[in-house]
Amino acid sequence: MATGKKKEDDENSILNTFDKARDSSFHKKTLIISGMGFFTDAYDIFIIGVVTNLLPLSGWGDISKFQISILDSSSLLAAAIGAIVFGRVIDRIGRGKIYGLEMFLLILGAIGSAFLTPVGSIYVLTAWRFILGIGIGGDYASSSVIMTEYSNTKSRGKWVGMVFSMQSVGFLAGPAITLLMLHFSVPVGILWRLLLFFGAIPALIVIYYRVKMPETPRYMLSVSSASQESMEKLREYTGLDLKNDNDTKKMRRMSLREILNDRRLVLLILGTSISWFLMDWALYGNTIMSKYMLSSAVPLSLKGLARVYYSTEVSAIIFGLFAFPGYWLATFTIDRIGRKLIQSLGFMMMALSFGLLFIFPFLETPLHIIEFVVIYGLSYFFIEFGPNLTTFVYPPEIFPAQARGTGTGIAASAGKIGAFMGTFLNLLIQGAIGTSGLFFVLSIFSIGGLIATLLLLPEPKRVDLGESSEEKLYLTS
Repeated sequence: MATGKKKEDDENSILNTFDKARDSSFHKKTLIISGMGFFTDAYDIFIIGVVTNLLPLSGWGDISKFQISILDSSSLLAAAIGAIVFGRVIDRIGRGKIYGLEMFLLILGAIGSAFLTPVGSIYVLTAWRFILGIGIGGDYASSSVIMTEYSNTKSRGKWVGMVFSMQSVGFLAGPAITLLMLHFSVPVGILWRLLLFFGAIPALIVIYYRVKMPETPRYMLSVSSASQESMEKLREYTGLDLKNDNDTKKMRRMSLREILNDRRLVLLILGTSISWFLMDWALYGNTIMSKYMLSSAVPLSLKGLARVYYSTEVSAIIFGLFAFPGYWLATFTIDRIGRKLIQSLGFMMMALSFGLLFIFPFLETPLHIIEFVVIYGLSYFFIEFGPNLTTFVYPPEIFPAQARGTGTGIAASAGKIGAFMGTFLNLLIQGAIGTSGLFFVLSIFSIGGLIATLLLLPEPKRVDLGESSEEKLYLTS
């Protein structure tokens, strides 16, 4: 009995080392390796909206709204598939064994889109974007889990939030690079290819370090096995004094059927998935659709590249003034304010902002561009200082280690399905009931996200990971 107690204490001491560790260089290293992927994800998702404006000016001829919808949304549908597949795989075989594959797919998709797509071949470009999307989905499922399992309790929300907030830099990089290349009059036939290729560069920088990253401590100790070699790699990576103990108490592995038959886990899946689905419909629909939503605010006298330049500039201003600060304010306050309050407040303000744009449709005209930018910008601010960040932070904190990737993958997949449907259907909704009608739909979705948050999600701020995910319920007997 004493020996068993000692082994349990040994395991707890190792995991407690990570829970109680001060912010350190290995946290920063993990942040850079994981966060660079989200920079790339955001850039690649945003830039396709610019590219679809450039293609008709590059000898592609007329592209139908249906083809634009398919092209814009293909990577999002693929991301939904990638998130589920990668999420399940990292629970079955480990995080470290699979990390890096998602970057390879992302690189392949970006390079193929740029250099292996003949002019006019919209469906070839769509296929490459689909491959890229699988990698994006895999990144959503794996990076949040890995950063969470390396983080300490006090700053866990901050570290995971910073990984996700690299997305904000990627979203700004898209219009910034576009405007720069337009300023230097890069030929349009080359410009669209370069914009797609640039998405591969950050992924190429970090793929080596992802492949070399050791298994996370919690998966190694709680689900897998802590071999001498794996523990040595973890010591070297973190610089912590960790004592090996391969006989620690394990968590029972769970099949997908067992996960979906567990009432607690199903309610968490519903809470994280519904809120992420509704938020992503609004966010990605807005981001990729911004060129259409802002079209009425762009002077009709502007045509061709001048129109692309103006709408891209307005999008960058809105994002830079409103969305970018929202990401980082949420990141650095989430461990004090809490996930639930930030997410609830964000959904409330999204509903209000979209509601105002529905009630006052005259705000969409060039005469009211300032008022439109402010209200539309507020919706962006409270998406970021709200559910865009928290829906990413939530899942890996509340699912147990052996179901963490699966739960996170399902939630992320639901988000990307919402993004796909928003990107694909927003054009049709806008055509049927107008832009103001579309904002009404987004307002109702925001209210739905608020209800799901209040009823289905707990508050895991500054609670040890094993406790916030209630891992004791899933230990082997």
